[in-house]
Amino acid sequence: MTNPNPSGTVRRAGRRRILWFLTVVCAILFSGTWFACATWDHFWGRPALPGRWVVPFALSAAFILSRIVGFRRSNPFLRLADRISAVWLGVLNFCLFAAMGCWGAIAVSKLLGLGLDRPVIAAVFYGLAMLASVVGLFNASWLRVTRVNVKLPHLPPAWDGGEVVLMTDLHLGNIRGAAFMRRVADKVRSLQPFAVFVSGDVFDGPEGDYDRLLEPCRWLSAPAGIYFVTGNHEEFTDRSKYIAAIERAGLRVLNNEKVTVQGLQIVGVHDSEAVEPEQFRKILQDAAVDRRQASILLAHRPSNLAIPEAAGISLQVSGHTHKGQCWPWSWVIYKVHGPFAYGLNRLGNLLVLTSSGAGTWGPPMRVGTKSEIVLIRLERAVEPAKARLDYP
Repeated sequence: MTNPNPSGTVRRAGRRRILWFLTVVCAILFSGTWFACATWDHFWGRPALPGRWVVPFALSAAFILSRIVGFRRSNPFLRLADRISAVWLGVLNFCLFAAMGCWGAIAVSKLLGLGLDRPVIAAVFYGLAMLASVVGLFNASWLRVTRVNVKLPHLPPAWDGGEVVLMTDLHLGNIRGAAFMRRVADKVRSLQPFAVFVSGDVFDGPEGDYDRLLEPCRWLSAPAGIYFVTGNHEEFTDRSKYIAAIERAGLRVLNNEKVTVQGLQIVGVHDSEAVEPEQFRKILQDAAVDRRQASILLAHRPSNLAIPEAAGISLQVSGHTHKGQCWPWSWVIYKVHGPFAYGLNRLGNLLVLTSSGAGTWGPPMRVGTKSEIVLIRLERAVEPAKARLDYP
């Protein structure tokens, strides 16, 4: 078994990724805030209130600061600031596209000589942005069950016809707390799965009472076990504190290893190692996957897929993408991950199932996507790996 603590090299790489990520986020947030506010002023054209830009910029800054400070401490003020600014982040997303719509509409108006009224254009597009934000808030809180049938060659009799749950991207923290975890746990418990697979990002990153957040998991049980690997949000700081909390809640942490349960090989690779091709390849080589038996790999991201395919993995279960979470970012996600951004797809003999996740990151909104847990019915395939999807 490999050491669950990442090496110094992995930690340094993680810090560099965080610094780069924060730089990009700051640039996007502040330039986006300026563009949305400036466009509104230009199109609305009414007497402007003094200091009108203070609140939008303060909310954008609050989101960044609450996230950074949240890695070190937790208190009610930080949690409130995080929640309010996260909602603003979602509103800003739609306001940016509203601003683009305003400029597009006025260009078309001039081209066709329509003489559209600028304040009316602003009211329509920014009004739609507010409507999308409200709908997104309600949609993100609606947890659904997606059912998928998967046929795997060499599936052991004990698993044939069994139903397992894929639960990923809960993002427990300042926005989604113990009450949300309780709803998810109740939903999973009602399905009575044979096993539960948790593919990372259980936590959102900020400091918190991890045992309290995971308390509902203590009442979860599955005959074949509940298995966990880290996601990228557990890797932003030392992941050992998250792993310890997961273990105290009764989940089995797969520390870059393989276990065989009633004939099925279950492999788990943590996110920091899975994104490094050489480490990923070595872990799967050391796991010595038997191609004559079915296997399931837990890996947070649907990336580096040629490696598990070459290692003989039957099915990989992942999350991470959120399917883009809010339109139109789903287009970007599909550009990055291709067909593996969501649903059940195949690469050679490898089946890859990617969930949009139960929770949200950043804005607690979903537009064009859904919050889900996935119920997978496993069946033995006589022919090479086949799958039937019940995704709506």
